[in-house]
Amino acid sequence: MSKVVLITGGSSGIGKAIGEYLFHKGYTVYGTSRNPEKIVNSVFPLIALDVRNKESIQNAVQKIIATSKRIDVVINNAGVGITGPIEETPTDEMRNNFETNFFGPIEVIKAVLPQMREQKSGLIINITSIAGYMGLPYRGIYSASKGALELVTEAISIEVKQFGINIVNIAPGEFATDIASHRYHAPILEGSVYKEPYENTLGMMNSHMHSGDNPEDLAAVVYQIINDKNPKLHYKVGAFMQKFSIVLKRILPDRIYEKMLMNHYKLK
Repeated sequence: MSKVVLITGGSSGIGKAIGEYLFHKGYTVYGTSRNPEKIVNSVFPLIALDVRNKESIQNAVQKIIATSKRIDVVINNAGVGITGPIEETPTDEMRNNFETNFFGPIEVIKAVLPQMREQKSGLIINITSIAGYMGLPYRGIYSASKGALELVTEAISIEVKQFGINIVNIAPGEFATDIASHRYHAPILEGSVYKEPYENTLGMMNSHMHSGDNPEDLAAVVYQIINDKNPKLHYKVGAFMQKFSIVLKRILPDRIYEKMLMNHYKLK
């Protein structure tokens, strides 16, 4: 019997790549989108789900259980970017980012745990980010939301282990997706003390997204994790230097690492 997989944010980018990869491997895949009726090219079914809406999450999960009688794998992929100087980023936009990137995945986990406990098995994969391991300039809120999800996963992993459920994080580096077009960008303000460094950093971030790795590489890692009887808690997937930056943060004095980041982003 093929495993039943739920992928939030499965209509584009990384979520779509994972869904297509698993679908072609013979899995029963359900993706989600806030507006599935607008998506016409999905090879797997898309269900309406907004991770900021608890009722929407519950309805989607119950629909899958009613159809397939189980949920074996949940991939919390839905997320949004946010950029801007902390001082000039509206606090409401910060809260919105956490609603999507942090509280949303937690609500999805809450919704699927009863079914997984009944099955005495299950795998939950949270898609976080290498950015969650460090406070990146002009991406501080994004780093914080993904870092928070990394940490809470560690706690949930201990709590649900007794039920035969595994939960893991995958922290991607830069992949070639359209995430930049969906980010909230705090406006570049004329006369702002941050105008030039923020504008330059924003340009650098956006250019990197177009030259990132192939999302199918990440999908292959997901496939390996699903088939691993004892998956690790943390996975980092990306270019060598992106992954190595986490190692450097662990071993370098804080201010030296800070200076390294400033040099990378050409900040004074």
